[in-house]
Amino acid sequence: MADLEGRGYELVKHNLANDRPSRELLARLIDEHGLDSVMNARSPAFKARNLGERKLDKAEAIALMLEDPNLIRRPLVLGKRRVVFGHKPEEYDGL
Repeated sequence: MADLEGRGYELVKHNLANDRPSRELLARLIDEHGLDSVMNARSPAFKARNLGERKLDKAEAIALMLEDPNLIRRPLVLGKRRVVFGHKPEEYDGL
């Protein structure tokens, strides 16, 4: 997040474990960017549940992410013009 603050962005930070995103937001992000962009396939929670072995539908994936926010790719950066999933400083320009 220091990358964004250093670029002069005003941030509103949320701890996804305590302040989970809404079902509607997750559905919109999946519709616009695809499940692979939203769900964190590298997280221990994803691997422990063997989620790579199954084809999840959107409703099931959202339920799992709401139950365990570690399944959401972080940081989740919602800009006025774009969304960036994961730590990708090269994509922060023009948010």
